[in-house]
Amino acid sequence: MKKADIGLIGMEVMGKSLALNIESKGYSVAVFNRTGSKTKAFVEGPAKGKNILPTYTIEDFVNALKSPRRIMLMVKAGKPVDIFIEKLIPLLNKGDLIIDGGNSYFKDTIRRNKELAEKGIFYIGTGVSGGEEGALKGPALMPGGQPEAYALVEKLFKDIAAKAEDGIPCVSYIGPHGAGHFVKMVHNGIEYADMQLIGECVWVFRNAFDMNPEEIANILSRWNERDDVLRSYLIEITADGLRERHKGIDEYLVDRIADITRMKGTGTWTVQSALELLVPVPTIASAVFSREMSQDKELRLKMSEVLKSPSRKCEEDMNTVIDIAHDALYVAKISAYAQGMALLQAASKEYDFNLDLGTIAQGWRAGCIIRAQFLDEITKAYKENPQIPNLLSAKRFAEVVNRDIEKLAHFIDIAHGVGVPVPAMGSAYDYIVQLSTPVMISAQVSAEQRDYFGSHGYFKLRSLSDPRVLTTVDGKIREFHTEWQLPGRPEKEIR
Repeated sequence: MKKADIGLIGMEVMGKSLALNIESKGYSVAVFNRTGSKTKAFVEGPAKGKNILPTYTIEDFVNALKSPRRIMLMVKAGKPVDIFIEKLIPLLNKGDLIIDGGNSYFKDTIRRNKELAEKGIFYIGTGVSGGEEGALKGPALMPGGQPEAYALVEKLFKDIAAKAEDGIPCVSYIGPHGAGHFVKMVHNGIEYADMQLIGECVWVFRNAFDMNPEEIANILSRWNERDDVLRSYLIEITADGLRERHKGIDEYLVDRIADITRMKGTGTWTVQSALELLVPVPTIASAVFSREMSQDKELRLKMSEVLKSPSRKCEEDMNTVIDIAHDALYVAKISAYAQGMALLQAASKEYDFNLDLGTIAQGWRAGCIIRAQFLDEITKAYKENPQIPNLLSAKRFAEVVNRDIEKLAHFIDIAHGVGVPVPAMGSAYDYIVQLSTPVMISAQVSAEQRDYFGSHGYFKLRSLSDPRVLTTVDGKIREFHTEWQLPGRPEKEIR
């Protein structure tokens, strides 16, 4: 019997679409699903007549593959991945490869990679972005694992991946063990922030000028013109979605959609990882918290009867506000992406991922959900200087921020004036201001408070005119404590 080039487990939407994509590029694919009826429906439906081999036992599935076997799991993250791995291990040989294409937590991927390596089995955790359409027509892929493992699928991945406008496939080797899933996790965190920022703009337009969804869609479509800095997939689909009418009723669908946004966990993991690595990602966190707030629908209904927010209309010229919103959104997006890239930078050091941020940004230019024109600029920034301390310090972005930061502040004021909460916009602004502040007075106060009630100590500045921390001759930072309860409150060096 002729054997397949690759096997795919999981016949839900993403798995089926990916199998069709792989087959369309000239590869033979063996497929398996725990529920055999789904496999049967797939091969008798969308896969009929294609070079896709159905199997109905895990043993037949493994035996249907060429050696070394390449198996891709497209199943729900968590326990289902471990269950399938345990089923596969006794049937595999050394040098075979398992690929997890789901949104697995990166620490689980690190663990699985290590456990399988001890058995001589390769393991890749790969982020797959682009949704159903991306999986079918070309996703962005973020594979992490052993370099030798990636070599087994490099050509296939490049064949099935999305291609940017310059023809470069949106896939590259990300790094060892959990690197691919970490990068996909941060991609999703940025996605949360980007979506929230766009949603806040839409809300302001509704409240400030009573615009209907189609009027707002027209604005977004203008922003999405070819050479506009905001041109992106998310702007495109937002405009398209806002125009949709409710079937059979003269209303817009968006007005009838319940204001409850669910989430699968990658945004939460991004914030948790940022807390562990001590990297501020306030705009991503604001987007996660906003989704959590949206799920408290009953509470919000009750609180709306008790608390009243401003409801006045904006008195500024509408076209002027639209222009301000455009520039404000771009600055906020730069801030959000800078936060995500800073998290990748920190994780690269902590977990020895050795990430190439320019190549990662390059791989997000097509196929994935956050694909956008300005990712070209991010790619260029990191290619020009891979060691930039923060994306905002790149000249091409610093110039934009310095020019338009006040527009972001103005837009936030407009939003608050018309009763619209803009936590993502606000945190994007605050991140930039805090990052560019040589002396944070609030931090000075907190440090003094901590020393007062807990004797935690504090560092000192060289002088009022020099914001650098006072150091000793050997370069070690000196730490002090004030004896707050003693007469005269003497100060002493404690380290």
